[in-house]
Amino acid sequence: MYLNRILLSAVLIVGALIAQVSVLARLQLPGAVPDLLLLVLLGLAMVYGHTAGALTGFLGGLLADLAPPAEHAVGRYALVLCVIGYVAGLTKPEGSQHRSATVPMLVVASAAVGSTLMYAGVGTLVGDTAAGEVGLLPLLFTATLYDLLLAPFVVPLIMWSARRTERGVITSDASGVGSMGRSDKGAYGWLSSGTGLQVGGGSGLFGKGRNGSTVRNARNGKAVRMGIQRGLLDRPGRKGRTGKIKGVKRL
Repeated sequence: MYLNRILLSAVLIVGALIAQVSVLARLQLPGAVPDLLLLVLLGLAMVYGHTAGALTGFLGGLLADLAPPAEHAVGRYALVLCVIGYVAGLTKPEGSQHRSATVPMLVVASAAVGSTLMYAGVGTLVGDTAAGEVGLLPLLFTATLYDLLLAPFVVPLIMWSARRTERGVITSDASGVGSMGRSDKGAYGWLSSGTGLQVGGGSGLFGKGRNGSTVRNARNGKAVRMGIQRGLLDRPGRKGRTGKIKGVKRL
């Protein structure tokens, strides 16, 4: 399961980064650039949880810091996405999934605003004042708008793909074959049908048969009488064949 998580996350993060650098960054849209990497991270974090969200965000942000034409300090976007991935993972429902699109869309809007503010704040600490020159409010508005417009086409697909890796193939026998009691009776249904023998419950070879006959002790020299001759000699009817089929299906 964890290997599937790692492989899926790596493919999605690298693909999103390539698409963002080679396509979205060249659209020359006013204000911010649509953050496809952020949307992929949010989709993964809301399914995998806060720990996986933080790790995926850090590694994805580090790749974005190293990918050309990055001109900011290495680790700046990694820190931002690490925090965003952790917080987004906290919204994962326990043992279920989001019942509506309200929470994911609120997470997308909050992450767009939070990541822009954190990126600008960390840039101010390291001496990067580009956000102040462009204007912080236009960046916040355009980043949130672009991410909200792109989210319905990206986030549900990412969450669906992530849930596919969470579903393990569980094969179980509904009849409980191998356990004592009812399953043993079902497992030996082919033996008890049409012969007069019963398995389990103190009956059968060492108990009473279907017709009430008993097995006498051979040490006393007496003949062994069993109530199955009629069932063996008579031709099994339609009802007996039905019982055999049902017994086999319970195996």
